[in-house]
Amino acid sequence: QVQLVESGGGLVQAGGSLRLSCAASGSIFAINAMGWYRQAPGKQRELVANILSGGILSGGITNYADSVKGRFTISREYTENTVYLQMNSLKAEDTGVYYCYMTRRGSEYWGQGTQVTVSS
Repeated sequence: QVQLVESGGGLVQAGGSLRLSCAASGSIFAINAMGWYRQAPGKQRELVANILSGGILSGGITNYADSVKGRFTISREYTENTVYLQMNSLKAEDTGVYYCYMTRRGSEYWGQGTQVTVSS
């Protein structure tokens, strides 16, 4: 029904930047939210940022984890059905697997994940 394909992960030095992309295909109408979670080794998966559909003149409402506010920016390109996560001023603690997700009509969909490694 829905496929999410992430790209853009990699290895970067602390203070550097990466841009993650998540391309959605399939039944991608009536989307409630899209965003990114991450999971560090030995830790639970946590929400990094998301965009809730509707609101703010239909541009969507964005939410960020406190730990990334001011450094990460989430955006959505509606014509390309793609959501981006621009990550600046990366820290070692940002290391983990980043997963794109989507919710629509009560269901959740996940990408396969992309590794982000920040060296200190």
